[in-house]
Formats: sequence, C-alpha cells, structure tokens
Amino acid sequence: MRILVVEDEELLADAIAEGLRQEAFAVDVAGDGALALERLAVNAYDVVVLDRDLPRVHGDEVCRQLVAAGADVRILMLTVSVTVADRVAGLGLGADDYLTKPFAFAELVARVRALGRRSRPAVPPVLERAGIRLDPTLRQTFRDGRFVALSRKEFAVLEELLRAAGAPVSAETLLERVWDEHIDPFTTVVRVTIRSLRRKLGEPTIIETLTSIGYRIP
Repeated sequence: MRILVVEDEELLADAIAEGLRQEAFAVDVAGDGALALERLAVNAYDVVVLDRDLPRVHGDEVCRQLVAAGADVRILMLTVSVTVADRVAGLGLGADDYLTKPFAFAELVARVRALGRRSRPAVPPVLERAGIRLDPTLRQTFRDGRFVALSRKEFAVLEELLRAAGAPVSAETLLERVWDEHIDPFTTVVRVTIRSLRRKLGEPTIIETLTSIGYRIP
C-alpha cells in the first residue's frame, strides 16, 4: 500500500514514516495541509494519516476537500483532542478512523492495514495463489509450505501481484504503489526486484513477464 503521512511535527512524522516503511508500505510525508493537497493531487494513495492541527491548511479542510472531491483514499485522523465531541466532529468531516495522540505504534499499523483493505476491492486477509501463501499482517511468505525470506520491497511487490488475482500489473503501477515519490521513474528497480523474487521463490517460475504490459501470477 502507498500511504501519505501528514504531520507538522517533523520528528514524529519521520518516526511514523520509517515505522510504516518497516512494515513494507510505501510512504510519503507532508509537513502541512497545503503540501498534502499537492501530493494528493499528483499521487494515488490508499491511506492518509492526517494530523488534524496543521499549518497553512488545517487538517479539517484537507479532509473536507478530499471527501468533496470523491477521492478514493481512506483517512486516519490524528489529534491530541480526547473528548467524544472532538472525535465525533472529526468523523463527521468524513474521516474513516480516528486515533488520539499519544498512540501505540502497533495500533496505528493495525488501523492503517484495516483502512487499506477497505480502499480497494475486498481481499482475504491471507493471500494465496499458485502455491504462494502471503500473510501481510505477520509479514510471512511461503511457497508450497516452504518459508521464503523476502526483503520489504520484494514482499510488497509480491503482495501487489497476488492482489491482482491473475491480472497483469505494470511496472509503472508497481513503482507507484511500492516505492515513494522520490524514486526515479526510469529506474530498473522493478525489474531487479522481480528477478530477485523469482530466484527466492524458486522453480518453476510463477511470475510471468508480459512484454510491454507488466507482470502477473497466473
């Protein structure tokens, strides 16, 4: 999944982003509401982790604009407010979930995963196809019962291919969903990652290359 973290406290934003990257998510960061809206206009995100009290454009206004535009993204709103009225107000703006600071990082990850599942067509919590079993929550992969140790990016690419349920996934889509906005669009990183995945998953090869189209697991 690709996530946008919108938080003006730089240390907290960096900590959240790095923690989510450790969970194999692609993460971009915006330090204020105006920059967040710019990012959202250009990139497709599954989940926005949105601090409510933002400079330049308030988090409430970011939320309103996303909802008004019919954006296909889930919003997890962060706030230091603890009253029921504040939580109700945040959800009333169109946020999908609400988390009060300070929070346990494990809870943030769980809520992001839950929202991510709702941002696309429903899929099983454990993905299985062609002898591959991938558990996004436990970050575990097996092929024909054999555990396969994958890097974060290999895991994320494999998850995208399995979520496609046999449909091809273009290299451009993989770049957008697995890497962040700083990736060079002309990089060969997708091809290199696919090659590494094939090697680790072993024979027979299950990831097909469709010339000029992309990759798939049939």
